[in-house]
Amino acid sequence: MSDASPVASGSAVDHLGRPRVAVTGLGVKTPAGNDLATFWETLLAGRSMAADITSFDTKDLPVRFACQVKDFDGAEYLGPKEVRRVDRNAQLGFAAAIDAVRDAGDAGADPARCAVVAGVGIGGLATLEDQEKILIERGPSRVTPFLVPMMMPNATPAIVAMELGWTGPNICVATACAAGTHAVGEGARLIRDGTSDVVLAGGAEAVVVPIAIAAFARMGALSGRHDDPASASRPFDADRDGFVIGEGSAFLVLERFDRAVARGAHIYGEVLGYGRNADAYHITAPSPGGSGATACMQLALEDAGLVPSAIGHVNAHGTSTPLNDASEAEAIIKVFDGAPPPVTSTKGVTGHLIAAAGAVEAVASILALRDGLAPPTANHERTDPEIALDVISGSPRPLRGPVLSNSFGFGGHNATLVVGPVETAGSAG
Repeated sequence: MSDASPVASGSAVDHLGRPRVAVTGLGVKTPAGNDLATFWETLLAGRSMAADITSFDTKDLPVRFACQVKDFDGAEYLGPKEVRRVDRNAQLGFAAAIDAVRDAGDAGADPARCAVVAGVGIGGLATLEDQEKILIERGPSRVTPFLVPMMMPNATPAIVAMELGWTGPNICVATACAAGTHAVGEGARLIRDGTSDVVLAGGAEAVVVPIAIAAFARMGALSGRHDDPASASRPFDADRDGFVIGEGSAFLVLERFDRAVARGAHIYGEVLGYGRNADAYHITAPSPGGSGATACMQLALEDAGLVPSAIGHVNAHGTSTPLNDASEAEAIIKVFDGAPPPVTSTKGVTGHLIAAAGAVEAVASILALRDGLAPPTANHERTDPEIALDVISGSPRPLRGPVLSNSFGFGGHNATLVVGPVETAGSAG
């Protein structure tokens, strides 16, 4: 492995002879902003988006705050009739995906060689919860005939493909909090193995609903800082007490690198490496010593053909739960032999977006490379003496690439991406 990109700047293939994977489009719908500029400005400011929930009555709930997407109207993308037949989960996913495609421009690819890979954790939970109430209160004849397509997790990639007319692989990944990163990584593999020329990959989640909040709270996973919600998500901080649940979506357009260069596309960066594995240990707890996460990061580095010292920044999973942050920190320290690069968790700003988290963080990693700035970790005020990481806080810090981005999900699902800057990508000739 190399301490710099092992890919010659003029090559159309990577160090293993596979087609290189360019990132040519980005789209976001998040608590930090519904467009790239606002999203990135909020991350760089380290401004927490956690606030009291406004979309339903929370007086009987154990936790009454979250990170919600503001000023979003799905009808602007789907139309006033169709939006009533689409759960908020898929509305957010559809909108972010369409924004990413518009950002990328016309790739001119055969629709049969264009794919959609979406990470979704639970699907249309809000619709399911609402329709269960209708079933109980008004009877089965009043349940909407659109319930099944609205609640199914694969609704997002389905409606995106129908809108675009893309007939290539259409895949839904459901690996909990690792799903967004898995979607991007599996999308890159479709290009590398020659299956697809263009892939729209990302994640969506909308579970800021009473049943999800009650369930996560009963697990002891959520922060209880009701007196100051904006300070509740505190990744790697000594006073962290749980995550803040959020909603949102992000999608990236991945494209065969030589095609992107040939059409004069704007290239944000490149997917250099992807690792995925399983802890095979516990349904919710990480493996002891972070062994699964350690191996996953090592797989991603090997796939990229890079040594650990080549990485300039880690966008951590960093949920703000005591166990997850400690386990991930231990794994990072092992991978980087006790000298890890600076670390950020964007969840201090956005909260935990579940299946959308990894895709949102992949976009953040790409934007960090574009501007040479790593965003701070919001609310990181007092370093945990048990966590020997250089956690960026207060203000952004100059960045040298590439970036390693982690996601770890319930069930022991692990996924890691390595993304490189445009300079690494070079040109295809």
